Amino acid sequence: MANKKTTKKKQIEKEVVIESKKEKKITKKSVKHKIYEILMYLFSYTLTFLIVERFFKTFVIAEPKILYALIATVIIYILNQVVRPLLVTFTMPIMGITFGLFYVVINCVILKITDLLMFSKLDFQNLFILFFISILLSILRFVIEDVILKPIIKRALNNE
Repeated sequence: MANKKTTKKKQIEKEVVIESKKEKKITKKSVKHKIYEILMYLFSYTLTFLIVERFFKTFVIAEPKILYALIATVIIYILNQVVRPLLVTFTMPIMGITFGLFYVVINCVILKITDLLMFSKLDFQNLFILFFISILLSILRFVIEDVILKPIIKRALNNE
C-alpha cells in the first residue's frame, strides 16, 4: 500500500514538472509573439502615416519623414495603451448612442495629442481634415496589419 502511494505521488510530481515546463515554453512563445506584435504595430502605423501624409496637404511630417513617423508611432502606441482605455471608458455612453462611431473622435484626440507632443515635427493643420485622416489611418492600418502582416507573423510563429 505504501508503494502505491509513493508511486502515485511520484507520478503526480512528474505531471506537475511536465506542466510547468509546458507553461515556460508557452511564456517564451508569448513574449516572442508580443515582440512581433509590437514591431508589426510600429511598422504598419509608420507605413500608414507615410502613405496618408501623401494624400493630405494639411498633414505634414518633417524631414526625415521615416524617423518622425516612427517617433509619432511610438507616441501613439503609448497613448493607445494608456490614454485610449480611459477615453473609451469615460465615453462609453456616447459610444453606445452613436453605435461606436464616436471611436473615430477618440482616434482624433489621440492624433491631436501626438501632434502637440511632437511640436512642429508633426502637424495636423485642419481639425476637420484630421477626422478624415483618422478614418483613413484606421482603414489602412487594418488592411496592412490584419490582412497582410498578421497572417505572415502567424505563419512564422507556427513554423517555429
